[in-house]
Amino acid sequence: MPNPGKFKDFSVTFKKHPVTDDIVTVKDKAAITQSIKGLLLTKRGERPFQPRLGSGLHEVLFEPLDYASSANIKAGIQNCLLAYEPRIQVQKIRTFVDYDNNGYNVELEYSIIGRRDSAVAVEFFLSRTR
Repeated sequence: MPNPGKFKDFSVTFKKHPVTDDIVTVKDKAAITQSIKGLLLTKRGERPFQPRLGSGLHEVLFEPLDYASSANIKAGIQNCLLAYEPRIQVQKIRTFVDYDNNGYNVELEYSIIGRRDSAVAVEFFLSRTR
């Protein structure tokens, strides 16, 4: 079980901190949320020496825009987070087809293992890119 202490990571913006001149960091819930988004947007085989890392969502996004694909996205998110993010326990995953914007709205709710914090909700939009 992971240490329920504080979590810290570099910000994906890699901006310089105005006071310390060091790279900006993100902490706790923001660090975990950043990690989740990074995992879900990573294609399998994209990271060297870790061919299984990733969610495989990119393959599903080029399938027909329907409820079956929405269920596949939900399963892909669940499997990826279960395998690669041991700090959290997923509470809910909801996916909604957005026909107007040609993609899927995703709502994810999770709690941090070993903490009594309230659940964290993350929302994002998945669409095809060329």
